[in-house]
Amino acid sequence: MAHEAAAARAGAGALQGLRLAAAADLPAIVAIYNATIPSRLVTADLEPVTVASREPWFAAHQRAQRPLWVLERAGAIAAWLSFSSFYGRPAYDGTAEVSVYVDERHRRQGLGAALVAEAVRASPSLGVHTILGFIFGHNAPSLALFEARGFARWGTLPRVAVLDGVARDLVIVGRRVD
Repeated sequence: MAHEAAAARAGAGALQGLRLAAAADLPAIVAIYNATIPSRLVTADLEPVTVASREPWFAAHQRAQRPLWVLERAGAIAAWLSFSSFYGRPAYDGTAEVSVYVDERHRRQGLGAALVAEAVRASPSLGVHTILGFIFGHNAPSLALFEARGFARWGTLPRVAVLDGVARDLVIVGRRVD
């Protein structure tokens, strides 16, 4: 509940500094992402990624319907959120996966909650009617973040990821926004 209280205190001010990502932001985006890898809590990547390896991903998020947002604090990227296409076939165009990453110095300040809430609010204008999240089953903070924003558990893929020899579940959370 403390996390929810922090998110509520953050309020609308949490989104000051929200903007579309620019190419110059990619090193900071990658640094935030890479910082989560050792925890084995957030991503299935096992080794740090490079800026160069993420350039095609960045380019895919330059479409108006699949944006990449960054949230700045004191001139630095504090968090980011991406909308990604789901399954790559036309019938799924109205469904998007969202991913949210918060720099460790800015966690527990309500930024992730504000970004997810803004993604829900903005989805209809992006042509998105269904939002999905793919979250490791042992990632209780992320599951709580999404569930507090109206996402429900739509499925579990049991033991599909192996992190340091431990098989982990992948939980699919979803929310209709139309």
